[in-house]
Amino acid sequence: MTVDAHKETLEFKAEVSQVLDLVIRSLYSNKEIFLRELISNASDAAEKLRFEALTDDQLFEDDPDLRVRVLVDKDAGTVTVSDNGIGLSRQEVIDTIGSIASSGTRRFVEALQSREGGSDAAGDNALIGQFGVGFYSAYIVADKVTLISRRAGLTAEHGVRWESDGRGSYTLETVEKPGRGTDVILHLKDDEKEFLDAWRLRSVIGKFSDHIAVPVEMQKEQYEAEDEEKEAQAEDRAPEFEQVNRGTALWMRSKSDLSDDDYKEFYKHISHDFEEPLAWAHNRVEGTNEYTTLLYLPKRAPWDMWDREQKHGVKLYVKRVFIMDEADKLLPHWLRFVKGVVDSDDLPLNVSREILQHNRKIDTIRGANVKRILSLLETMAKDEPEKYQQFWDEFGKVLKEGPGEDFANRERIGGLLRFSTTVSEGTEQSVSLDTYIERMQEGQDKIYYITADSPAAARHSPHLEVFRKKGVEVLLLSDRVDEWLVSHLHEYKGKHLQSVTKGKLDLGELADKEAQEKTEQAEKEHGDLLKRLKESLGERVQEVRVSTRLVDSPACIVVGEHDMSANLARVLKAVGQEAPDMKPTLELNLEHPLVKRLEAESDGSRFDDLGMILFDQAQLAEGGQLDDPAAFVGRLNKLMLNMFMSGG
Repeated sequence: MTVDAHKETLEFKAEVSQVLDLVIRSLYSNKEIFLRELISNASDAAEKLRFEALTDDQLFEDDPDLRVRVLVDKDAGTVTVSDNGIGLSRQEVIDTIGSIASSGTRRFVEALQSREGGSDAAGDNALIGQFGVGFYSAYIVADKVTLISRRAGLTAEHGVRWESDGRGSYTLETVEKPGRGTDVILHLKDDEKEFLDAWRLRSVIGKFSDHIAVPVEMQKEQYEAEDEEKEAQAEDRAPEFEQVNRGTALWMRSKSDLSDDDYKEFYKHISHDFEEPLAWAHNRVEGTNEYTTLLYLPKRAPWDMWDREQKHGVKLYVKRVFIMDEADKLLPHWLRFVKGVVDSDDLPLNVSREILQHNRKIDTIRGANVKRILSLLETMAKDEPEKYQQFWDEFGKVLKEGPGEDFANRERIGGLLRFSTTVSEGTEQSVSLDTYIERMQEGQDKIYYITADSPAAARHSPHLEVFRKKGVEVLLLSDRVDEWLVSHLHEYKGKHLQSVTKGKLDLGELADKEAQEKTEQAEKEHGDLLKRLKESLGERVQEVRVSTRLVDSPACIVVGEHDMSANLARVLKAVGQEAPDMKPTLELNLEHPLVKRLEAESDGSRFDDLGMILFDQAQLAEGGQLDDPAAFVGRLNKLMLNMFMSGG
């Protein structure tokens, strides 16, 4: 770090060059968006000042008319986006501008590096959309960017000047700045001089930023001057500015006056996403509680969706005044991917997060928002199944949190869930619970499922053997959240959800009466084997019994009907939490050659070894870990050597 009075040169905190290369390479074909992103940032700064000034009107500094201005200097080759909003302090510049959205940069770059196959414009756009690097889009058209800012409330000598060519470092300098707010000065590349044309900039503003509530202004002379004489006259008087965007809150306009493009551009403004939204819902509610909502479903999950410390929520306005960015009380956590705006006519302008927590009107708005999103998803699932599948692939794991957090809407959320099953495996299409019920066999009264720590473990579990034999469909659940889901979603449309790995197998009317009688008879005839093996395994098992689940495998382990599943116990241990020490039941397939060999074994030591091998194999088949892997390998090697020495 080089320090000269109040000026210093700093290295970017993150791999800025990689991010900038990505932005420039991927978005070059749509260069205009740099202006949209910078105006959006400036608009946000103005709205934040308006909110902070509710409790301290001195922040306006005798300049209450908030605005964004776009200025062109043809001689200097610069375009400046200027606002008189909240501004930035020196430390805020370092924390936000100097480190590229700070907390998530490393994850973003890791995602970039993990992608295979080199440059992929669609993939790059997806990553940019997930990350939101709006300010850095300036480098699409500029080879140097200067930012001059002063936070409202600080005196003029506390201005800060940031400058960088985007190649790994930036300079930071304390400067005098009489007016609050931020100026972003773009030093245009030689081949980007088209953006020095004021008419060109005005058309871009009309295309991308017409909906922004803060006025966007440009100098009249820059687009009205028709000849050199008029321009010369203009230089002799103070510049006049004219608003070039509509400047009305888009969500307050009638739906009939808005096009799909209007909605899409507004989404990009509020979310800083480079991709279009998947769907949206726009509603005005009148009566005792009046408010307007405009809610969006993104196409892709944001990079921070699984960050529990990251705040998520929609933008809250009161009477068109911006209040807060992440109003997390207006939507439940399981809908944290939803973006949008809520504008209330009834809440006080000085509303705080604490007030939101204890406000009945907020509860009403929250409940209505949930119903609108559910309706939007239900319509999409019914009318556009491919589009819904795209949504599910991105946000399905989050939606699965819903039944555990929202009891009132549990059934509706259940109808939106999608699963891989023993029938759908190998296809890209997932299955709804309604489709599962439609395909249930005659006499089937349960929805069967299995949980495992991976799709392969679920698909190849020995517990599925009898279900495959009978053609009974089973849900294959392998997401961590699935254990949370089935612990709260006990039934759907009157059909009980039943784990195939818990308790004695109950197939109801699907059960083969003759097979049941045969099993009961086998329990008696092979009682000595079951007793002998239970004694051999000791405290490792609760019970040893004859299995009705197995067809091809020699053994499997089962937990009690009301016990925690083995998979959930593994999940808890993996995240450092305690799980109860449960003793499973070992079930045997009496028709399997290994079990027959075990029953015929007279040598006690070999019987114990073979019994432990069967038990350990059953644990491994369920994705479990062995307490003593070396002992398992030793027993297996001994068994194989005995087989080779005996010639078979």
